[in-house]
Amino acid sequence: MHNAETDGMPRRHLKLASAVMFVADLGRSVEFYRELLSLEVTSQNSDAALLVSTDGSQLYLRGMGRIPHPIGGIGINYLIWTAESEADLDRCERFLRSRSRQVTRETIDGFTLIEGRGPDGVPVMLTYPGPEQAPRHEIMLHIYDR
Repeated sequence: MHNAETDGMPRRHLKLASAVMFVADLGRSVEFYRELLSLEVTSQNSDAALLVSTDGSQLYLRGMGRIPHPIGGIGINYLIWTAESEADLDRCERFLRSRSRQVTRETIDGFTLIEGRGPDGVPVMLTYPGPEQAPRHEIMLHIYDR
């Protein structure tokens, strides 16, 4: 097996940089995710938009009309975002509660998890503190409850 550790090269840790989400209504979704996640719209056309955070992570939104995304199907089912502070997490919860009837808040293994629904009914999850401050050592049972 060929890897950096056995080759004497320093081990490089990759970080997720971008996510792509297909949405029913591009304008509605841009407004929702821009405000919830405090992202800047850096590029947009009639079919897609690029939203960027201050740390450089990117969310691409692609308007697709009404194509269902089954929860529990193959592929990514959840994206979990980390708030900058407890106050920021509270702001996100207030925003979600103003837009979604299905919002929950729970504390698991030293971090708080808030879950709501986005404009297309897709789950939106936010935590504080993030994995850097509260490392995850167990698989969240929460993801099996769906």
